[in-house]
Amino acid sequence: MSATPLLEVRNLTKHFPIRTGLLQRVTGAVKAVDGVSFDVHAGETLALVGESGCGKTTTGRSILRLIEPTSGTVRFDGTDVLALRGETLRRMRRRMQIIFQDPYASLNPRRTVNEIVGLPLRLHNLATDEATIRKKVAAIAERVGLKSNQLDRYPHQFSGGQRQRIGIARALISSPEFVVCDEPVSALDVSIQAQIIELLLELKRELALTYLFISHDISVIGYLADRVAVMYLGEIVEMGQVEKVLA
Repeated sequence: MSATPLLEVRNLTKHFPIRTGLLQRVTGAVKAVDGVSFDVHAGETLALVGESGCGKTTTGRSILRLIEPTSGTVRFDGTDVLALRGETLRRMRRRMQIIFQDPYASLNPRRTVNEIVGLPLRLHNLATDEATIRKKVAAIAERVGLKSNQLDRYPHQFSGGQRQRIGIARALISSPEFVVCDEPVSALDVSIQAQIIELLLELKRELALTYLFISHDISVIGYLADRVAVMYLGEIVEMGQVEKVLA
């Protein structure tokens, strides 16, 4: 690992307002994330583990600004992510991607695999003509275990494990450096979970990826993480090497 962290998170908070009464006045707040700080080094897998509702997913989405944080700082490769706007934020999004928990809910049912996986290429102007886009989509699809003759099918025509592979392909086609894996195997059968975990490990090695792996499954964390941070009620209560923390 490099001496300088790839990702630096300091005092990250996300409070959701509680509104009551006819006028919907703010009477309080749910402190989903409450002062979280950690670093992730290039090439590392940091696991964020905790019970449901502790703020893991909100932390991951706040880092990527899929949810706007209430306060705190997020620096990626030395750049203040929360200060970015417009085109500079768009360019940063190419480098930071997410694999969602539910592979069906995160895929547009009206689009084919070619359209879903190829969309980041169009958004980031990485390819413009359809022939090039299809070639790139076919290459990443085959790398994650799909067949090139499946590119014109729709999400409902695939199994849960295959849909998650589509989600992984969509996240990786823009060649990101950092990927938030938001419980990517929790919605899958046990036998399929092992296949997806092995795939994520292979991709990490081959593409030099850095993961923030969100999970509540201790056995999964112990298999693929380098370090683990334990969350409880919006705060990190313990952090360290995975072997020591799990022991």
